[in-house]
Amino acid sequence: MNLEEYFARTGYKGSTEKQDLETLTDIFQHHIRAVPFENLSIHCGEKITLELEHVYNKIVRRKRGGWCMENNQLLGWVLKGLGYDTSFLGAYVFNPHQNAYATLMTHLVVKVVIDGKAYVVDGGFGVSYQMWQPMELVSGKEQPQAPGVFRFTEKNGVWYLEKMRRKQYIPNQSFSNSDLLEKKECRKVYMFSLEPRTVEDFRFQCTYLQTSPDSLFTKKSICALQTTDGFRALIGWTLTETTYNYKDNMDLVEFVTLEDEEVEKTLKEKFNITLERKLVPINVKGSYTI
Repeated sequence: MNLEEYFARTGYKGSTEKQDLETLTDIFQHHIRAVPFENLSIHCGEKITLELEHVYNKIVRRKRGGWCMENNQLLGWVLKGLGYDTSFLGAYVFNPHQNAYATLMTHLVVKVVIDGKAYVVDGGFGVSYQMWQPMELVSGKEQPQAPGVFRFTEKNGVWYLEKMRRKQYIPNQSFSNSDLLEKKECRKVYMFSLEPRTVEDFRFQCTYLQTSPDSLFTKKSICALQTTDGFRALIGWTLTETTYNYKDNMDLVEFVTLEDEEVEKTLKEKFNITLERKLVPINVKGSYTI
């Protein structure tokens, strides 16, 4: 495992000497545009494990993606190797269909401190809730980014992340009422505390999320990748391509339904993913929005 091989995977060619915000942002953006947020292992008979060497081999050498425990663990390792002051935090994800935060801490994020200022770096959420820049850990400050306006608020030691999105233009009107579309313009994303966590704190969750029939990740096959002007996502057989700020304060959201034989080709062409085993796509209605 070495940093040069990781940077070859993400295409990053910038400085590795400076531990400043600009460098962090550049490294981070290369990661989210090269490494998909995906759970395809669950749906092609592979087991997801949290051993760093396994994560490294999967993402860097096999050119796959991963979910938050993989993407952010790898990012944390990279940043620590470069000399950044990093630690892990654990978050509880908001479920819009239940209008409640999860009771299980399933989301791992990275905290980075630069010159006394704390930032949250999260390369493992995907779709339109994927931040494009490290977010300063301050309460109540609106932080505009290409995907929309993000904001942290803190109450009694608990931090909440929410995102305000633009209006959406959907050319294919047959998808205008899709359950994948987020209807609210302001959406809660997750909540967390500043208690430092380790990967060990996520062992149970890693098993649960890939085996429980109640898990979002067993109900949907998901692959999402950020682009230079938006993101694309394949959820089951539904391919979505979103262009941010396509018109003034409006995002373009394009949907298409794939046939079985198109799925593998689309993963290769749109996400640069080649699976070693046969994928069985799935998209049970509800519990996920883009």
